Amino acid sequence: MNPNDNEDFNAIREGVRALCAEFDAAYWRKIDEEKGFPESFVKALTDAGWLSAMIPTEYGGSGLGLAEASIILEEVNRCGGNSGTVHGQMYNMFTLLRHGSDAQKSYYLPKLASGELRLQSMGVTEPTTGTDTTKIKTTAIKQGDKYVINGQKVWISRVQHSDLMILLARTTPLAEVKKKSEGMSIFLVDLRDAIGNGLTVQPIANMVNHETNELFFDNLELPLDSLIGEEGKGFRYILDGLNAERTLIAAECIGDGRWFVEKASAYARDRVVFGRPIGQNQGVQFPIAEAHIEIEAADLMRWRACEEYDSGKNAGASANMAKYLAAKASWEAANACLQTHGGFGFACEYDVERKFRETRLYQVAPISTNLILSYVAEHLLELPRSF
Repeated sequence: MNPNDNEDFNAIREGVRALCAEFDAAYWRKIDEEKGFPESFVKALTDAGWLSAMIPTEYGGSGLGLAEASIILEEVNRCGGNSGTVHGQMYNMFTLLRHGSDAQKSYYLPKLASGELRLQSMGVTEPTTGTDTTKIKTTAIKQGDKYVINGQKVWISRVQHSDLMILLARTTPLAEVKKKSEGMSIFLVDLRDAIGNGLTVQPIANMVNHETNELFFDNLELPLDSLIGEEGKGFRYILDGLNAERTLIAAECIGDGRWFVEKASAYARDRVVFGRPIGQNQGVQFPIAEAHIEIEAADLMRWRACEEYDSGKNAGASANMAKYLAAKASWEAANACLQTHGGFGFACEYDVERKFRETRLYQVAPISTNLILSYVAEHLLELPRSF
């Protein structure tokens, strides 16, 4: 795959850039200052069909692959936006698309494609388990013609701007399963019905304008047909979607990284100190050049992950490594960009500090760099499991 010579890929880039040009730096700055949600941007992206790129054509989407979806999110960030406001629609949809029943897909996918419904949220993480997903305590107990949900989730994004949520809950107690990864199930929750009827949402203030929440389930009732796939196999289903998520996050970080490099390079060319542009100094040049190199290297791993995923192969290793490399590269690029701007890097009007905060998130979420290193050590290098 040579993405730079792919006419379809380039057409997607041009289309997304044209849309993003309508939402300039001042727009994103204002959203950040107000801790608001970019509703007009999300609507424009939806109306243009970009968020339904991966939904099959028979359901009203474009039928594209992970590679094309990654370009869309990359370009949003490269244009100075924040695709963290929309990426959930793409990777959360994988669970429904790959494991949902024909009835579920026929009903929900056309509505997601048209923008009538949004599936921006996924409820997995819990306060006491973090990334130790197999130890989750939220339960789903079947009672007659319904499941009753009790428990708690944390760091669940975009609940206020989503109609639906993918929820992972334990349907069989941990003590009763042979493997700790068994006994968990996936549900599709209609948030419009759930909130106030067994589901309470508590927003979490944070350093990034990233709408995230703590959720409390108190006898929330779900119909039996809200179950996605087979009962007890939810953990495996979630992993499918997480590989897509990590690849898409890698693409976002690559977009961020390129924004930082381009911003730093432009400033270094124009800023004159002691009678010469600061970009003439190697102490300024080298960190920017190093950031560029690392972003390009991460990009290659992104494409490998996309190719494996879209061809039906196990993309777990590549997706994890792509996310690790891209998150690291974008963070180093952010540091180089802020340092190049000096004091002006802290000024909101330059947008560096906003993007600096946004890209720092991906060292921690959706999976921390340490967990990726543990994955590589165990699964690729055959070292003893460290946890």
